[in-house]
Amino acid sequence: MSAKGRIAIVGAGLSGAVIGRALAADGYSVEIFDSRSHIGGNCHTERDADTGVMVHVYGPHIFHTDDDEVWDYVNRFATFMPYKNRVKTTSQGQVFSLPVNLHTINQFFGKTLRPDEARAFLETQADTAITDPQTFEEQALRFVGRDLYEAFFKGYTQKQWGCSPTALPASILKRLPVRFNYDDNYFFHKHQGMPENGYTDLVRGILDQPGITLHLETVFHRSQKDAFDHVFYSGPLDGYFDYENGQLGYRTLDFERFTYDGDYQGCAVMNYGDVSVPYTRITEHKHFSPWETHQGSVCYREFSRECGPEDIPYYPIRLVEEKQQLAAYVRRAEEEEAITFVGRLGTYRYLDMDVTIREALDTARLFRDRRGADAAMPVFLHSPV
Repeated sequence: MSAKGRIAIVGAGLSGAVIGRALAADGYSVEIFDSRSHIGGNCHTERDADTGVMVHVYGPHIFHTDDDEVWDYVNRFATFMPYKNRVKTTSQGQVFSLPVNLHTINQFFGKTLRPDEARAFLETQADTAITDPQTFEEQALRFVGRDLYEAFFKGYTQKQWGCSPTALPASILKRLPVRFNYDDNYFFHKHQGMPENGYTDLVRGILDQPGITLHLETVFHRSQKDAFDHVFYSGPLDGYFDYENGQLGYRTLDFERFTYDGDYQGCAVMNYGDVSVPYTRITEHKHFSPWETHQGSVCYREFSRECGPEDIPYYPIRLVEEKQQLAAYVRRAEEEEAITFVGRLGTYRYLDMDVTIREALDTARLFRDRRGADAAMPVFLHSPV
């Protein structure tokens, strides 16, 4: 069968793999470029040679979704094992459960409150004078009061974002629930799990499709674009334009890896809420695969800092300065033809894995529909601004 056209995809992570498979299956010749030596992007996993532990190389990724189609999709390419994310935090010399729940509240205040009593009690702690919270700190003070805010939110947030919580928008805290029951499952989606053999194995399965050519350790430059009928770009939006308006702001992560003979902390994720502790959390990777048994353990101490030119971008900052800079890049991108920017980096948005896959599936479908109708493909399916 002759190819319908030649497609370039930049990035061999979830966005690139899902779009690439769909278009290759539809008869397009697909070439995927990635500057790294492996597939999977930041969800890349690999076995530690000494312990046998499946390590989340760029930090832990936990799959959770309410999207039935996305859940069915990933289960076509990997066996997903049950996994519930139960996060602990060390703060002020004690260990507590997160998200803040009824047990956390009772333990922290030394009480035995029932749900209705806890709601009423927290309202006495809250700063009710704040009627329209604008900052992260105001939102926290209004919701949980100063004591819980300083124990569980202030220090961790300051370390994670590198600035005072008074400089962050209130919207960030809306993603952090307070529960008035004893449920310590960090997520509330109906589908939750981990791929049995890691995320790289999942992405490898998605890429196992005739019509896909993979180019690893290969940088794609926009001067190559005209050789293709269309480009799907999941690399950094600012990087595509050689940072002509400066670099967009990101936080990056440094990992201090260490091994341990036995069980180091008894859980997968231990946050550290005190500012005096320089790292934000310690992750113990064998606990992300509870169906496996390993004597040895691989752990990461995780440090957050400003992203430099040679660093891996993790979290888009998206404060006022970055949004102005982003708008300039979006205007520049919209002058381009035959290219669509996708994924976390291509649209400068924080995306969970399930949303990344959902948007990639929608992008491939729209491309097929537009090509069939001889219509142009949008530069962004979801505007970054």
